[in-house]
Amino acid sequence: MLAAGFGVLIATDLDLAVGTDLVTLLVGVDLWGLHLGMTQGLLAALATLVADAAPAALRGSAFGVFHLVTGLATLLASLIAGSLWAAIGPAATFLGGAVFTTIGLGGLVALMHRHPTALAEGTQG
Repeated sequence: MLAAGFGVLIATDLDLAVGTDLVTLLVGVDLWGLHLGMTQGLLAALATLVADAAPAALRGSAFGVFHLVTGLATLLASLIAGSLWAAIGPAATFLGGAVFTTIGLGGLVALMHRHPTALAEGTQG
């Protein structure tokens, strides 16, 4: 489901990068919502993986590091997106998003092939 959600995000970014009319914008917004519906619950489950992987005495620190890293990644992504938007324009921002999502999807697919049951086992409660 996560890989499919990433695929929808790539389609969304490409749609918004090349779209020039209201219909294309509305399709992009709809695809964005579909992507969020497909991925946000799964990404929220990462907190469960952090709790399961960390020793009980270090869970607080593990959550702190997890949220620090995700916050820094979000900040970096926002800086890159804003820089692309200001320097080149909105299309570059969405194309950049498609490129980064494609890289993430490639990593996810590689992880799934290397450890086919790891993701499924980590999200079962």
